[in-house]
Amino acid sequence: MKLRIKFSKHGPVKFIGHLDVMRYFQKAIRRAEIDIKYSEGFSPHQIMSFAAPLGVGLTSNGEYMDIEVNSMTDTKTLMEQLNAVMVDGIHISECSILEEGAKNAMSLVAAADYTLSFREGKQPKDLEGFLKGLESFLNQPQIIINKKTKKGEKDVDIKPWIYQLSVDGETIFMKVSSGSADNLKPELVMEAYYNFLGLSMPEFAFHIQREEVYANTGDEDNRILVPLGRLGGSCE
Repeated sequence: MKLRIKFSKHGPVKFIGHLDVMRYFQKAIRRAEIDIKYSEGFSPHQIMSFAAPLGVGLTSNGEYMDIEVNSMTDTKTLMEQLNAVMVDGIHISECSILEEGAKNAMSLVAAADYTLSFREGKQPKDLEGFLKGLESFLNQPQIIINKKTKKGEKDVDIKPWIYQLSVDGETIFMKVSSGSADNLKPELVMEAYYNFLGLSMPEFAFHIQREEVYANTGDEDNRILVPLGRLGGSCE
């Protein structure tokens, strides 16, 4: 049985990297006595994969992990088992059952939501003007940045990858392309905005939080973004 688990990551654990998070969940699943399925061969390992690695220092309300289990009572009980052994800062919020043959979360990632707020002392002097300027920034015909790739650096137009950019009070919200193909980090969007204003972005200016991760159930011309957790069903 294939399961998709949604969890949040807050507090000091935000400084733990992706590989260590994977190792943590492997141990937590054993402590919770989850009947997880193991791969075959000389070096069996838990069948587990994560949707999209979260950058070190970022918090999140929308992380996803896929696992396979041999048996379970129901999704609610499994969540309770896991939450009973979670460290402070990690909380299981959803669990859904996937159809047989369903693609893993990593291959489905198409977009992600982020909220950004200024760290203390990092706000621009004219904060109101700074936030209002985001509309003009997004209305440009192109937003060109110099992006580092495995093959070097190249100029890229990131405007098609920004699906939404808005302000709520002093918080910036953005929905951007994510995944293995056109992956856009929120830091790059804000760096491009500072360049647009003729300013340099201060180091560690923002507290960044991922809110949700989406799959695209439509196509590139008619994008239908659905949270990864809604692609399965529950068994309670």
